[in-house]
Amino acid sequence: MSDKIKFEIEFVIQASPQLLYQYISTPSGLSEWYADNVNSRSEMFTFIWDGAEENAKMLKRKSDEFVKFAWEENEDDSYFEMKIIVDEITKDVSLFITDFAEEDELDEAKMLWENQVSDLKQVLGST
Repeated sequence: MSDKIKFEIEFVIQASPQLLYQYISTPSGLSEWYADNVNSRSEMFTFIWDGAEENAKMLKRKSDEFVKFAWEENEDDSYFEMKIIVDEITKDVSLFITDFAEEDELDEAKMLWENQVSDLKQVLGST
């Protein structure tokens, strides 16, 4: 098994941290932009794309700040995290994504996040 590479991407989003948090931490919010459908039972989330299901456990969360998930089938310590960062001076809100991908899938993984976050911005009415 090859080691996954950690990568981070930042997106500026015109939305309040409270609103953005609803879209990254709740099944209804996540199903608006991240997956076709999302269900949860306590900290276990089921993400559905084109009829295929993937399970992830919510490892940590802090209201209006971040959520951290790990895919159930992972055999390593990889996770994905969505963190809301507010610039103290400009008050700009950014969504900071941390994820892991195989080296040969790195560009594809980044592009997938760019497409997903583009959908999120559309849902939020953020340009």
